[in-house]
Amino acid sequence: MMNKGIIPINKPKDWTSFDVCNKIKHMVRPAKVGHLGTLDPMATGVLLVTIGKATKLFDLMQEKQKTYVAEFEFGVSTDTLDATGTVLSKSQYCPTEQELQNVLHNFVGKINQIPPKYSAKNVNGKRAYELARSNEEFELKPKEVEVYNIELLKYETPFVTLKITCGSGTYIRAIGRDIAASFNTVATMTSLVRSSVGKFSIEKCINIENLSADNIQSNIISVDKVLDYGAIEYSKENTFKLLNGQKVTVSENDGNYCLKDGENIVAIVKVENFVAKMSIFLG
Repeated sequence: MMNKGIIPINKPKDWTSFDVCNKIKHMVRPAKVGHLGTLDPMATGVLLVTIGKATKLFDLMQEKQKTYVAEFEFGVSTDTLDATGTVLSKSQYCPTEQELQNVLHNFVGKINQIPPKYSAKNVNGKRAYELARSNEEFELKPKEVEVYNIELLKYETPFVTLKITCGSGTYIRAIGRDIAASFNTVATMTSLVRSSVGKFSIEKCINIENLSADNIQSNIISVDKVLDYGAIEYSKENTFKLLNGQKVTVSENDGNYCLKDGENIVAIVKVENFVAKMSIFLG
């Protein structure tokens, strides 16, 4: 069995990311199973499940753009900023479609965003959602995130559907909250689909109900295909040096590469000025 790689899953609604990983874990034992970016239970779409040491690719995959299709309802505010929460307030005002189009550009680019209180943000050693559930008072600081594009797909008052392409750490729920606040009204997210993460689109994902111990091996994508890095192979001596944290003079141009030892990808190495150094050990 391939001992490391990624399985792109189309996560169903009401499943946690842990639920998905737990089901796959039983199919690939004793290999470890994780994921490269959680999805809330109400959300569906691309969940990249990792097998073995592919979990170490987390930081690299966080650099990839993500695309979401989200529906919001104007006029309703909840404590979680989505439809799973308790209603806090209501408003009769909804912007027109043209008014909405006119402000979307204000939420594109590098923006400061206050995370939802029901989120996994760390607050003095505790998760924000734990404090929120305990009715403890706390404040979250704004964080810079990057939104590359927002497209209005549909507007049937009071519901609006947006396609949002963004970087890591962006809270889609908070975008809906902030757009509504610019009109002195409120909104809450009613559905969310993560339609892509980097090169992985929802169309390329497998439904969890179609995955079994019999076909799981054929659905594991190897690390080099996940990252689109060139594969390199050196002498046993130089490979040993790299895997032990030493630098090696090479002929490759600057960039990241998958270091192979036979058929096995053992590390991600970074080359700068013809000097290679290991950045991630994959073993």
